Amino acid sequence: MARLGLLALLCTLAALSASLLAAELKSKSCSEVRRLYVSKGFNKNDAPLYEINGDHLKICSQGYTCCSQEMEEKYSLQSKDDFKSVVSEQCNHLQAIFASRYKKFDEFFKELLENAEKSLNDMFVKTYGHLYMQNSELFKDLFVELKRYYVAGNVNLEEMLNDFWARLLERMFRLVNSQYHFTDEYLECVSKYTEQLKPFGDVPRKLKLQVTRAFVAARTFAQGLAVARDVVSKVSVVNPTAQCTQALLKMTYCSHCRGLVTVKPCYNYCSNIMRGCLANQGDLDFEWNNFIDAMLMVAERLEGPFNIESVMDPIDVKISDAIMNMQDNSVQVSQKVFQGCGPPKPLPAGRISRSISESAFSARFRPYHPEQRPTTAAGTSLDRLVTDVKEKLKQAKKFWSSLPSTVCNDEKMAAGNGNEDDCWNGKGKSRYLFAVTGNGLANQGNNPEVQVDTSKPDILILRQIMALRVMTSKMKNAYNGNDVDFFDISDESSGEGSGSGCEYQQCPSEFEYNATEHSGKSANEKAGSAGAQAEAEPYLLTVLCLLFFVVQREWR
Repeated sequence: MARLGLLALLCTLAALSASLLAAELKSKSCSEVRRLYVSKGFNKNDAPLYEINGDHLKICSQGYTCCSQEMEEKYSLQSKDDFKSVVSEQCNHLQAIFASRYKKFDEFFKELLENAEKSLNDMFVKTYGHLYMQNSELFKDLFVELKRYYVAGNVNLEEMLNDFWARLLERMFRLVNSQYHFTDEYLECVSKYTEQLKPFGDVPRKLKLQVTRAFVAARTFAQGLAVARDVVSKVSVVNPTAQCTQALLKMTYCSHCRGLVTVKPCYNYCSNIMRGCLANQGDLDFEWNNFIDAMLMVAERLEGPFNIESVMDPIDVKISDAIMNMQDNSVQVSQKVFQGCGPPKPLPAGRISRSISESAFSARFRPYHPEQRPTTAAGTSLDRLVTDVKEKLKQAKKFWSSLPSTVCNDEKMAAGNGNEDDCWNGKGKSRYLFAVTGNGLANQGNNPEVQVDTSKPDILILRQIMALRVMTSKMKNAYNGNDVDFFDISDESSGEGSGSGCEYQQCPSEFEYNATEHSGKSANEKAGSAGAQAEAEPYLLTVLCLLFFVVQREWR
């Protein structure tokens, strides 16, 4: 009987102990979890003081938990915001670099043009005085067109410069032959002799080559900086998918529900989630790297043969040299024009003397070398700007493929590589065992953490890829000295003086094609073709006549 009583007592004590143990486990404190939850601005009433049953949880592991249903929902939104914030932070830094460099280049180029125009105006007023003032709109128009090209690009530089020299020839021809009356038709005939007579010497040819290539490179480079800025700005705004958001919640806050508030996600675990969530951004990398390489190529041109600063700074002296060439060759030029366009009509005697006294051409035209030029544009030089941008471009290469790793290197996002055993692997505090997947959409089929639909690329990303591809093509054309808007630039192979840094015929070319295939046959080929056509016509006529008689017989 005593034994039965003792046994009953032992059973009662065992049941009581089990009950107390269960109560102790159930009542584990969630105070630290609650404190951190409230610190993020959430309602403290959402958070339990002690662990509760987790059957209500949808993403985080069920069982005893420190998270209510409201907490899981708010943590899901918070993890999404955290992810968007850290990606935006990385992208904004790069976007700010391109934005600031674009602004600096843009200010530099515009101020460089303003300085060049001011320098030319000051020089020509002192050198040519009233004659220049009477014809100053011609030079103002030149700079208006150069500025318009830089801003909008809808100017054919070659045609514009040809027009400038033709108009200048008309003005100067009238001045050096002021004893004659010239109609507009006669002056139009004069302008047709610009290329043949070369009244300005070799200056127009060299200046056209230098200005065209320097302006194309400068404008395209500035455009490239703006495109890079805009691409980064657009791609930095990420919108995680539902699957990505679930993975982010599991990585970032599900450990809190387990009370592991100080345990950070494993680095490789974070890497897989970031590569899944940033799969589309990873697809930018190939075109982005091509774009960066093309920018670096044009930067080299800006440092050397296509240096717009070296072209624009002495442009006043070059144009003045051309004017002096015209003055020196005025007699020979006039005689050849009179032969080609016919003898002009002399002015009446009274008007001749007045016209000569008004022009005072030979007495006023003399070389001028200013002692001091305007200060450097935008307080810097092109070489310093290009050197700085080249360094930033090199750092920006592979930005998109390295973005997942960059995000996970943030101590707020993951544990370091050396802490592989004491980190959160999505289930508990232990080593993460899965391998890290590759970058880009195509590599996410086997991502163990994020379900990614590899058949649906992001439209926004595809548009940015296309924008980079188009800009890269423009960069390569600018590198080769081709106008990105008007590709049919005359093939002038020698460039000397300011703005020339290599033998142009030896400058490496990315885009070479057979000009005869596109622009027509040679003169000999054309002549041969015309002769063959002439010889074939009689035979063709005979054949047609025979066919006519045969058909006529059939009709009968």
